Amino acid sequence: MDISKVAQEIIKNLGGKENILVINNCMTRLRLNVKDQEKVNFEELKNSDYIMRVIEDDTLQLVVGPGKSKKIADEMRNQCDLKNNFNEDWVKNKEEIKKKQGRLSRILKSLANIFVPLIPAIIGAGLLNGIAGYFQNVYTVQGIKELPLWITFFQTLASGLFGYFAIFVGINAANEFGATPALGGVIGAITLSPNINIFSNVLGLYNSEIPLNSILIPGKGGVIGIILGVAILAFVEKKLRTVIPDFLDTILTSTLSLLIVGTLTIFVIMPFAGFVSDIIIKAFSFFIMSEGPMAIIGGFILAMSFLPLLMVGLHHGLIPFYMVQLTQTGAISLFPILCMAGGGQIGAAAAIYVKAKKNEKLRNIIRSAMPVAILGIGEPMLYGVTLPLGKPFITASIAGGFGGAFLAMMKVQTIAFGPAGITAIPLVVPGKILYYFIGLLISYLAGFIITYLFGVPKNIND
Repeated sequence: MDISKVAQEIIKNLGGKENILVINNCMTRLRLNVKDQEKVNFEELKNSDYIMRVIEDDTLQLVVGPGKSKKIADEMRNQCDLKNNFNEDWVKNKEEIKKKQGRLSRILKSLANIFVPLIPAIIGAGLLNGIAGYFQNVYTVQGIKELPLWITFFQTLASGLFGYFAIFVGINAANEFGATPALGGVIGAITLSPNINIFSNVLGLYNSEIPLNSILIPGKGGVIGIILGVAILAFVEKKLRTVIPDFLDTILTSTLSLLIVGTLTIFVIMPFAGFVSDIIIKAFSFFIMSEGPMAIIGGFILAMSFLPLLMVGLHHGLIPFYMVQLTQTGAISLFPILCMAGGGQIGAAAAIYVKAKKNEKLRNIIRSAMPVAILGIGEPMLYGVTLPLGKPFITASIAGGFGGAFLAMMKVQTIAFGPAGITAIPLVVPGKILYYFIGLLISYLAGFIITYLFGVPKNIND
């Protein structure tokens, strides 16, 4: 594939350089914002050999596959001379489009826009942290107190993201809401300050016996508080700029914004977000961490619903829920359950491969998509096989539910989140790795059996 020619062709079909406002990417998709969608040649994009699927939305998504999305996005940015993916025209255009969307859809898309740029760092840091954590537990069980230096080194690298995740979220949230990115980063950093314990003590909000039960401590509310704080920051900044003279804008707007929103963040937003976080954790505990049938039902429903979210690109909106669990409990139960959806899809594709003996084109697609699907990247299989055929998409979702139910029953958790499939094994809490693997096998087998019996279209060999 000639990346330069591919980028040039996509730019042309998007209406030219002047029609492109934002070029971003995740692991498998180009995420694009354009001035005028009527200038976009959707027919040519959909018929392109190098684009698996086109998702028409306020943020146009082109699924090009793993390993290609970043290369194409970088080349497109170079050709369009878009070094900074933020400008006022885009903000105005986005606000107009948002009026036509449902509220929940807008919220999930905003969350995706905040967290998608962080995914490569999350994957890298998460895997390093998972590997270090696994061997640290192994050495601890063996009674070895002095850990090898490489474990500390891996943890140091991982802490570069997770130790300061609040700052990254603050900057990205500022870009999403239209606030000053640096101030957004400061709001995130404020939530980490150890001085918050001093204010908490003075106000009687600190629980000295069980610090984690305090109404106000550093990190209280996690990413929920940061996103709320930065959203308010964007509002305050815009209002101040309407009353502050231009020649005082640089000095007064930033100072007053930080003073007002910083105060609200510490004394109002963080306690409130902490309350919301506690409710979310209790809900997860009730549905997927409880004993008995409720955990099984909850795990089934959650895993079964993931492929529809992946289909429309809203799956990244779940990242805040991962972070709430991680910061509150030190582990994530939601992420491994959702990973089972990919297992169901692999089993479904295998059944189609067996049935479609005369459809060599379809079998070739499955052969090319299967390795990356096993490694946890399901979009090529989703858009190339299960979704176009219809029934396999449904049977794959149901099959993933069985794997999710098993993981919920066995209380499988991860210490980070990243890619799914077998690639997530290093992230699984030690002692639960075998159960995670069994969950994958259940999803594979259920996907194959259900699809083989009920999900293969009759005209599969036409």
